[in-house]
Amino acid sequence: MTSESFSRPGAVDLSGLSAPTGSPGATTGRPGAPGQGAAGGGYVVEVTEANFQTEVVERSVTAPVVLDFWATWCQPCKQLSPVLERLATEYAGRFLLGTIDVDQNPRIAQAAGVQSIPLVVAVVRGQLVPLFQGAVPEAQVRQFIEELLRLSEGQGAAGTHQPVGGAPVEDAGEEPARDPRYADADAALERGDLDGAVAAFERILAQAPSDAEATRGLARAKLLRRVSALGSGADVRADAAAKPDDARVQCAVADLDVAGGHVADAFSRLVDTVRRTTGDDRNVVRLHLLELFEAVGPEDERVRQGRKDLSAALF
Repeated sequence: MTSESFSRPGAVDLSGLSAPTGSPGATTGRPGAPGQGAAGGGYVVEVTEANFQTEVVERSVTAPVVLDFWATWCQPCKQLSPVLERLATEYAGRFLLGTIDVDQNPRIAQAAGVQSIPLVVAVVRGQLVPLFQGAVPEAQVRQFIEELLRLSEGQGAAGTHQPVGGAPVEDAGEEPARDPRYADADAALERGDLDGAVAAFERILAQAPSDAEATRGLARAKLLRRVSALGSGADVRADAAAKPDDARVQCAVADLDVAGGHVADAFSRLVDTVRRTTGDDRNVVRLHLLELFEAVGPEDERVRQGRKDLSAALF
């Protein structure tokens, strides 16, 4: 995955595609998807103009919706689509797969900028996120999905979809109940109240300082709050290019990179800044990098590598 192939939500707003209630939508069978049929099932739904608002835009507030653009005549689609459907079941609601027949839904295809298929994009909180094009190998598809889920958590869309139409899912089991301690933080993130989310996570940590989920939630809420206050990303990056040893602006660009999914770039930038700076400036960058490690999560390979690089830069 490259930074060019995966970008932060915000480029395209798809909410205008919602169809009036009762408007007709195409229902076509999908090749290579036994048991799904026209209405989908489990964590796969057939998307049309008629149900785009409810099944894509509204559901994307809870967790990402991955859209698979296909057609009956497309041979590579028949290789890729079963892989996506298998992963949708495996991830058990962490993302919903929406299948879109481009011949039956030309307005959706046009709005998403589809030029060739198969094409896979995601929608997070109503915004389009490019993923990949072509029948890529399953291992690579997994990488894109994992990166999407990390980005979605940073955008406050890390919930779990319910099965489409209440359809049972084999071996899915019951979803564990969400810890009620996080209710205030979840509600604040849902309404975009980042100050409220920060305060809610801080209250949890005051009672349970070692709570890993609250620690990560606090770091991510603070990250989103900082990014929302930055203004023009282009101006911030220009400032950083002009002031390579300015701890404040280098940290700001690193925030933009992590929020945009370019985690390795952010870590590399701050490790290099640690090498170039001394004293208080160096400590500011070091502490900021540690907070970004918390936001991404200790199990992430990029965090493990970042910690090694930081240690080498310090010692």
